[in-house]
Amino acid sequence: MSKVAVIIVGAGKGTRFGGNEKKIFAKVDGQPLFLRSIQLFVNRDDVCQTILVAAPEDEGQIRDKYGANLGFMGVKMVTGGVTRADSVANGLAVVREDAELIAVHDAARPCTTEEMIDAVFAEAGKSGAALLATPLRGTIKRVSESKVIDETVSRQGLWEAQTPQVFRRDLILAAYEKRADFQGELTDDAQLVEMTGHPVAVVECDFTNLKVTTRGDLNLASSVVKFRPKPKPKGPLGAFEEAQW
Repeated sequence: MSKVAVIIVGAGKGTRFGGNEKKIFAKVDGQPLFLRSIQLFVNRDDVCQTILVAAPEDEGQIRDKYGANLGFMGVKMVTGGVTRADSVANGLAVVREDAELIAVHDAARPCTTEEMIDAVFAEAGKSGAALLATPLRGTIKRVSESKVIDETVSRQGLWEAQTPQVFRRDLILAAYEKRADFQGELTDDAQLVEMTGHPVAVVECDFTNLKVTTRGDLNLASSVVKFRPKPKPKGPLGAFEEAQW
């Protein structure tokens, strides 16, 4: 069993989310979004470290309201950067030496199941790089800024990338060392690993592994979480679950 360090990225501005509340603090079935995402990993036997990357303006609130919880679970918090890649780089800088794999997960993706994580961890352990993804099923339109259809795009071979994205330690570190060479918009970590020439395996998932982007997504995420079978608590998190945070 490979030892995995998990970087939870929650340093985004969340401009599409709207409202006065930062997205990571919004509640999904009664719990803050970022805590639900952390809970996916902290009690796994193969996870040796969990790192939360938070925006500078959110660190005070996180420490004041949830610092004891995070400390009890052994979660390390680091300051995010200007871009998502900057934030991941800050997380990579504090990964423990004994971590063989490094997983990057969106703090706004709280519906990932244990089975999904098992599958992508196992594939990354074999191939060195893997991510969860789902094939696109709808009709895809390329639309202009004026909201007029420019063309209909074939969905054949098109998949929506999700997280966790999991990489062998040396691969992701080497990819980030070459980040300055990347041309265009960098939206996920697999892009950097692809640039090095190492293949990234796709582990098929489904759309229930959704990312909360707008406020409307909160109700959907809450419904997904609420109606999934509840895993039995194990380890130190059980006391907090009983207290409902």
